[in-house]
Amino acid sequence: MAFESLSDKLTEAFKRLRGKGRLTEADVKEAMREVKLALLEADVNFKVVKDFVKTVTARATGADVLESLSPAQMVIKIVNEELCALMGSENQKLNISSKSPSVVMLVGLQGAGKTTNGAKLAGLMRKQGKRPLLVACDVYRPAAIKQLETVGAQLEIPVFQMGQGNPVEIAKAGIEHARKHGNDLVFLDTAGRLHIDETLMQELQNIKEAVDPAEILLVIDAMIGQDAVATATAFDEALNVTGVMLTKLDGDARGGAALSIKALTGKPIKFAGIGEKLDQIEPFHPDRMASRILGMGDVLTLIEKAEQAFDEKKAEELAERLRQNKFTLTDYYDQLQQLKGMGSLQDVAGMIPGMDAKALQGASFDEKAMGRIEAIIQSMTPYERENPNVLNSSRKKRIAAGSGTTVVDINRLLKQFEMMQKLTQQMTNMTKRRKGKKGGMGGLAGLGNLFGGGGGNPFGL
Repeated sequence: MAFESLSDKLTEAFKRLRGKGRLTEADVKEAMREVKLALLEADVNFKVVKDFVKTVTARATGADVLESLSPAQMVIKIVNEELCALMGSENQKLNISSKSPSVVMLVGLQGAGKTTNGAKLAGLMRKQGKRPLLVACDVYRPAAIKQLETVGAQLEIPVFQMGQGNPVEIAKAGIEHARKHGNDLVFLDTAGRLHIDETLMQELQNIKEAVDPAEILLVIDAMIGQDAVATATAFDEALNVTGVMLTKLDGDARGGAALSIKALTGKPIKFAGIGEKLDQIEPFHPDRMASRILGMGDVLTLIEKAEQAFDEKKAEELAERLRQNKFTLTDYYDQLQQLKGMGSLQDVAGMIPGMDAKALQGASFDEKAMGRIEAIIQSMTPYERENPNVLNSSRKKRIAAGSGTTVVDINRLLKQFEMMQKLTQQMTNMTKRRKGKKGGMGGLAGLGNLFGGGGGNPFGL
């Protein structure tokens, strides 16, 4: 994950400060030297690092800090505040025009992930009640139009294309199509290049003049390091971009781009691509990112992830079924899907204050075991899912053949399910004694036995 190395180095530097009862100016300056090295190694622009360290040092060596009861915590607080300021202080939302349809122009170099992440953003906007349309304006890259149509179909978002035509005319026609079909938000997927050139910029300027976009969003690969600043500067000078989307923040990027772009260009980072899946995009919150960099967790994002994965209606139905002791394999399957939607253990752990995400390095749901469970349950009839006690030898053989598994796999699942039923029964009895409490999360609490880890360990640790 991006910033991991930076986070480790900053944590180590501040650990030494915490070990001192009183801080001197020399202690602070020594810590700031380590912070400076950590930022430079993270590929943060030198000028940004210099200004950042100077500001933090000036604040941290003040009398009110050095003479406080917990000076180390005060220093960390100052670093956190300055990191937030460096990245833009608060999340900036997408610019939406008062005149429908509102146009978002996606620009960037080839390979930055513009097409896929533009579609992800359209999907995110649809969840917020918008009716987006994707317009294929990249007429040069082989299969660019097909790629946009593919991701659009997966997200169930319409795509407008006119083949290998004039990008300016395609953009104008796409907006007119949106107007006629009730789409209130248009995303223009424009062409990129392997490097910035005059021809590319002129074409983008022509599109901008023709459609007057409410937002010009620059898509930048976080893994290109300090080159991201040069790229952002070039596009901004030509187009006056309104915001930035960073992609591939789930990779081993050192993170310098996120800490440099806003400071040097003044353009806010509005969104971040955090994985390959089409729902792995999120608004960029500088304060939350700063907390994660400093190992302080990100509870708000964790809550939002849980809310997205948690189906309230199903939870209420499950609570009622638990009270009636009717927990079935269908419920078991639904709970698995909700837990699966939370993402990797390491990412979740990194959002919990005080949790060491590195302790869970490489830990994740056993995808193969999950696939087997899903296949087995889906190969059952509705009656069998509701009444697993009817599964005799012949039924198990039929299910095994239909799911590509073995009878041994089915027996293992049934044994785990039986343990789960006992657990939910115990939790239900406990909640009945506590007025006003529901047992709806009992299933999630006991999903450990669903996975391939030894001894019931859900994650194979």
